[in-house]
Amino acid sequence: MTPGELRCLPGGTGGLSNLEQLPGPYTWSAHSSPHSDLVTLDHSHSRWYARATREVPMADIVVAEFMDKTAVADLSNDFDVLYDPTLVDDGKRLAEELQVAQALVVRNRTRVDQALLATAPELRVVARLGVGLDNIDLDACKQRGIEVAPATGANAVAVAEYVIGALLVLIRGVYGRTHEVISGDWPRPTSSGGELMGKRLGLLGYGLIAREVAARATAFGMEVAAHDPYLPPDAQAWGDTVRLDLDQLFASSQAISVHVPLTEETRSIVDAGKITSMPEGAVLVNTSRGAVVDETALLDALRDGHLGGAALDVFAREPVDAETGKGFRNVPNLLLTPHIAGVTRESDVRIGQMAARSIRQVLAEEG
Repeated sequence: MTPGELRCLPGGTGGLSNLEQLPGPYTWSAHSSPHSDLVTLDHSHSRWYARATREVPMADIVVAEFMDKTAVADLSNDFDVLYDPTLVDDGKRLAEELQVAQALVVRNRTRVDQALLATAPELRVVARLGVGLDNIDLDACKQRGIEVAPATGANAVAVAEYVIGALLVLIRGVYGRTHEVISGDWPRPTSSGGELMGKRLGLLGYGLIAREVAARATAFGMEVAAHDPYLPPDAQAWGDTVRLDLDQLFASSQAISVHVPLTEETRSIVDAGKITSMPEGAVLVNTSRGAVVDETALLDALRDGHLGGAALDVFAREPVDAETGKGFRNVPNLLLTPHIAGVTRESDVRIGQMAARSIRQVLAEEG
């Protein structure tokens, strides 16, 4: 067999037939499991299991979104693992694969609701490759005794560095001038921009990620303020961060970074009133959830020049399709990224390792 090919191979009870063509290059080898009709395809970025059509799925662990390949390989040493990031977009097939699965691994796009849980009678743990849990029905999991294991803290550094990087780009305002420079326009008179030092950074929410942002912002000479009604006023975590109410935070901060989960309380909490109350020329970064910010009000404030810029890594509707994307066109000083702030090569390894540990711990307890 040569890279890029996938042929029918002899197998056990079902035989390897009707195999789906999978992307190459990859190599194949027999998987050391009791299922003799299972073949492992080691892709450059993932481990795929190709198998004959069976009446009963065989995977102990189903990974429905992208995951660090070393973590998948680690779990594969002791469990039958189905790693298929396309399952997030194929609910019917995902439900079929979960019939005997004890663990499900997801990111933020897989909706783990009552309907999906009903297809997984053996499920013991849902490992979340990240921290937001708004895509998981926690009450339904609790009723079933299913452990929900987020990768708390594993991506905090990645998000914090994204926020600081976005603030530097937005406030300095000079990094988009490449075309003008090489065209001979030499836009030096209009490229001075601003500095982080001396500005107030307002953090909406003051959990682990926000505190990582605060530490880095302080190193740049920013004053840091935050609003978090769930953190007691005398909590040691506040440190030198100024504790403000919500209205004060927005009215007094030249930069806002959003770090709250999506709940009924936080949905559209950053509304038109909060945005217009921000100082003229202020900037906003959202790495939490898109629905926390009123996107229409934000875009209006950018277009009319009240805000100096914004960076959005999350959106009310994800993924953003072409029609939705039209609303973001021709907006000045707007940075858009595909919900990737917490995903770096390093954080992906940490997240995968944490998820693998959580799965092993739960399945060991059950076993």
